[in-house]
Amino acid sequence: MLATFLAVTTELLPVGLLPLMSDELDVTESTAGLLVTVYAFMVAALAVPLTLATVRLPRKGLLLGTLVAYTVSNALVAVAPSFAVVAAGRAVGGIAHALFFSVSIGYGARLVQPLFTGRALALVTAGASAGFVFGVPLSTSLGAAVGWRTAFAVLAGVCALTTVLVAVLLPAVTGGGGARRDDHGQAARRSRLAVVSTANALVYLGQFTVYTYVSVLLLAAGLSVAGVGPVLLGLGALGLVGTWYAGVSLDRRPRRTVLVVLVTLTLGLCALGLAFPALAPVLVAAAVWGAGFGGVASIFQTAAIRTHGASPDVVGALVNSTANIGIGGGAALGGAVLAGYGAGWLPFVGAALVLVGLVVVVVARKAFPATV
Repeated sequence: MLATFLAVTTELLPVGLLPLMSDELDVTESTAGLLVTVYAFMVAALAVPLTLATVRLPRKGLLLGTLVAYTVSNALVAVAPSFAVVAAGRAVGGIAHALFFSVSIGYGARLVQPLFTGRALALVTAGASAGFVFGVPLSTSLGAAVGWRTAFAVLAGVCALTTVLVAVLLPAVTGGGGARRDDHGQAARRSRLAVVSTANALVYLGQFTVYTYVSVLLLAAGLSVAGVGPVLLGLGALGLVGTWYAGVSLDRRPRRTVLVVLVTLTLGLCALGLAFPALAPVLVAAAVWGAGFGGVASIFQTAAIRTHGASPDVVGALVNSTANIGIGGGAALGGAVLAGYGAGWLPFVGAALVLVGLVVVVVARKAFPATV
């Protein structure tokens, strides 16, 4: 959980520090923004190939290797003399990220009996939710107070400490391996995995069409600049409620849990669009939206693992890759909507995409079964 917290913080930290970084490195903010966009698309492109290439390596050693790479990435950015070196440091982090979630999802699933997969993955992904809640806002505040390089240096130090903790505390697990290989069910399981991955991409696409520009929405609704940080912290904290709900219910009522999470997310986005630009209703709608999204990572990772369409590591790679396709694509789509139609249309476009993902879940009963 701590490692996933740091992974998300590493990926998204430049978002809050782009003005400071662009000023010192003498590049435009749009160019600096590539440090996030390219990172996401690197993960999307490399997750599956790197996972397949490392499938026979010891899982614990590979997990430690990704944490060392995160440490190197953040340390390199902290001391980089130019934008090119910063980009190189981010590239190291992108390669680590492509492998990290693939390994960690499979690792978490292997540490417990199959009956407890949902709860285990909810605990693992709670770190990702905490990264949105605390990691990015707090490290951004640190960067604004004492410099962006210090923020990356502190993150590198915590990554190094986490590497030691993982080495000491986590037991080793069995290696990668492949999917189940019976003669009649393999194609069907792979088809179900493809369905889950598609729904995952659609939901992340809808979410990040809006979330990438949530600050723009809040400011346009009348929130002060000083209030954006606390509101984002509050939304992230509500996301932990969604993570908790997924954790306690996925192992008992998996299909109903998926439907509740996605319906909540869709309704929250629709309400956000209808409430805009009145500040108080916008905040209420955003609270529902935040709570709904908190369970998304857990529901799709668990559903994907339970298809048995590939080894847990390859499943993790597909979930990681499709989520990052949604993150990068959503940022681009949201930017186009914002420029062409205005902030008020963002929630409706996001809700429409999540609704398509919900329809996939409703239709695909075998990919999202009612029982474990």
